[in-house]
Amino acid sequence: MEPIPVPPAAEIPMSGPQPSDAKPTLVRGLGLLDSVLLLVSGIIGSSIFLTAKDIAGPLPQPVLFLLVWVLGALISLCACFAFAELGSMFPDSGGQYIYLREAYGDLIAFLYGWMLFSVANGGTIAALSVASAAYVGQVFPVVSQDHVVVAFAGIVLTRAHLLGLVLIAALTYVNVVGLRWGTLLQNVSTWTKFTAMAAFVVLGFAIGKGNWSNFHPHGVGLTMGLGPAQLISALGVGLIAVFWAYDGWVYITWVAGEVKEPRRNVPLAMVLGVLAVGVIYVAMNLTYMYALPLKEIAAHETIAHAAAAALFSPGAAVWLSLMIAVSCFSAAATCTLSGARVYLAMAQDGVFFKRMAVIHPKWRTPAFSLIGQGVWAAALTLSGRYDQLYTYVIYGMVLSYTLTVIGMFLLRWKRPEIPRPYRCTGYPWLPAIYVLIGTAWTLNTIITRPTEAFWGTAIVLIGVPFYLYWKRSNRNRGPSSVPNL
Repeated sequence: MEPIPVPPAAEIPMSGPQPSDAKPTLVRGLGLLDSVLLLVSGIIGSSIFLTAKDIAGPLPQPVLFLLVWVLGALISLCACFAFAELGSMFPDSGGQYIYLREAYGDLIAFLYGWMLFSVANGGTIAALSVASAAYVGQVFPVVSQDHVVVAFAGIVLTRAHLLGLVLIAALTYVNVVGLRWGTLLQNVSTWTKFTAMAAFVVLGFAIGKGNWSNFHPHGVGLTMGLGPAQLISALGVGLIAVFWAYDGWVYITWVAGEVKEPRRNVPLAMVLGVLAVGVIYVAMNLTYMYALPLKEIAAHETIAHAAAAALFSPGAAVWLSLMIAVSCFSAAATCTLSGARVYLAMAQDGVFFKRMAVIHPKWRTPAFSLIGQGVWAAALTLSGRYDQLYTYVIYGMVLSYTLTVIGMFLLRWKRPEIPRPYRCTGYPWLPAIYVLIGTAWTLNTIITRPTEAFWGTAIVLIGVPFYLYWKRSNRNRGPSSVPNL
């Protein structure tokens, strides 16, 4: 059965009543700035405040420590260029799901969407919401995660978890009642995050009690005394944390159906967004290095707190928790807004819950998709297993990016007639480089972390029976319209 196409989004909401037989459509209300902010907000969550330790350990050399962040941006751009071409070909809600469907067929695309719903996106919303609440609790102890509400069968529910549930409900509601409200919330929280991070960097160098000698290698050469193979391996270990920090640039493709001039703005937002994140990450890490030598950076779990304490005072480190809380909340807002569009596309293809195909006639949003996503994220929050589940599918996410870049090559051969307003920069070399790196990283994960790889694969394959059920049910119903509210 041919997939049901995602209905086109309207540029401007209809002001008058629609005909009774007309289906409501999404609204193309996201401009270029909105799109860039969405992408940057989705990438910058909690990782920039936590991952320096994992990089300074294997790379205790200032130039290499900073270089790996630049490499992460460049490697991400190699994938972005390929995704940008696909985004200009298929400017519909669902993004990467649509690209995989067109390149490989329904099953592979469904398994990607299943992975997003069951763990990757649902788990991310849960983790970011609880993390935001936990950091708020460091400033306001009344909602601290030290206050246990319920402990049963290995599951511990704290006040931070309850606040996390409130945040999930609030984010879901705001996005249900209109794209503009969801975008406004995301933009305000993102600009607040930017302001706080800029203040941290500027004040850190202007009045902070740092030391420029921290930028000196202190006898550690560029090769760190390692051979070529060992040096590449050390860079690879550092890149694991960096890839995690840069993850999230794909979100803009999920909402392509609501972007104005998507064939232009989606590719442009991806490139501008990743470049902006690269600049922000390098600036933050320069500030960390100014505050502390790399040996001390490698010893601190939450480097932002340690750097703030060294630059200003221990009291400043406590208030820095609010910056991390806002950053996590902003990233959760982006996940909430964008992820539901993937499930909308799946449902409209007949391979997910039928009700999730509905677009609300008044608010013009995928209301049931958003509600279903929120309910599942809340369930994961209550389970307390979201962090563990997410580690299982990290390698699956990188694999999905690699498959999508390969899919761009396939579609150049299979569908040459489709207009490509943007053609991949550096084709075929830059996307080929990403394919090689992504494949090597995935295989290395399977070899070095077989348990995580096994359970990650199992989570994805659990979706196969559901795919067969929805496919059969859709075939039995025959051609039918998307249900009305």
